Amino acid sequence: MTCTPGEATAWDGEAPRTYPPCVQNYDLTGKVMLLGDSGVGKTCFLIQFKDGAFLSGTFLATVGIDFRNKVVSVDGARVKLQIWDTAGQERFRSVTHAYYRDAQALLLLYDITNRASFDNIRAWLTEIHEYAQRDVVIMLLGNKADVSSERVIRSEDGETLAREYGVPFMETSAKTGMNVELAFLAIAKELIHRAGQQTQEPSFQIRDYVRSQKQHSSCCTLA
Repeated sequence: MTCTPGEATAWDGEAPRTYPPCVQNYDLTGKVMLLGDSGVGKTCFLIQFKDGAFLSGTFLATVGIDFRNKVVSVDGARVKLQIWDTAGQERFRSVTHAYYRDAQALLLLYDITNRASFDNIRAWLTEIHEYAQRDVVIMLLGNKADVSSERVIRSEDGETLAREYGVPFMETSAKTGMNVELAFLAIAKELIHRAGQQTQEPSFQIRDYVRSQKQHSSCCTLA
């Protein structure tokens, strides 16, 4: 049951009871969307982060949009990430566009073994610039880095594209967990910085943070 402060609720014919206010166990909420072509591993990426598990075998593609929550502890603050897993198929694109507008961060994935998914990144970025907030945090992720024998997109290609658009980049693996937590940690740190930014504070640079940390796949405390 999701409680509401002072909510009166009746159970099995009993008199209504008034429950104490809910305790909010986080300091900040951020909406994060996973974007990219169908089959790049967005759902596996989310489940690896949320549950520490990998979806092996064949499963149905996301239809429309799915949603999960997870709280990340970082820099002494607890950030509740509302993570939206979107369908990559063109026929669902009009549905997902509506969710761009209030997203604080977008994780844009391609599959390093699929040339088309990488070539389509520019089209995804065009959509993002059209529908998302101007200051939305964008991160480019080359997923399935564990399948090195089938690689067709070099890491350098991802780096070059990310520099062109001024966004942080890293390669990830939803199967092994490589850099999955780091991606969400970097987003959480950026959201914390934006929420509490003061003019005298040094600017937090998410690209510099990712560059310095992406060799370490497990750097945050999760709850």
